[in-house]
Amino acid sequence: MVRGVRGATTVAANNREEIFERVAELLKTIVEENAMATEDIGAVIFSSTPDLNAAFPAAGARRLGWLQVPLFGTQEIECPDAPPLCIRVLILWNSDVPQQDVKHIYLHDAVGLRQDLSG
Repeated sequence: MVRGVRGATTVAANNREEIFERVAELLKTIVEENAMATEDIGAVIFSSTPDLNAAFPAAGARRLGWLQVPLFGTQEIECPDAPPLCIRVLILWNSDVPQQDVKHIYLHDAVGLRQDLSG
């Protein structure tokens, strides 16, 4: 069975190292909160707002050692209501965990994006 795990974070500036640090923080938190093994991850999709171009968020996952996990990145549309400097993630996770027990993680200025999911 495949489950979708959502998450997002923000950075203070369009800075390569900060993007990598925040992506690592987000992924580590998702993995810990869901007791997830990387070998159970089918794929990961990253998106970032148009104001972020200093680094690919997926490169932050590679730095974590996610070398066998298929990663994909895309850009969000420009939306006036969207938080700036935001990185979102969708992890496709092979798991029998019931959907209602999946823990979605939103950090920093992204905490208000999906309060219905992150509780």
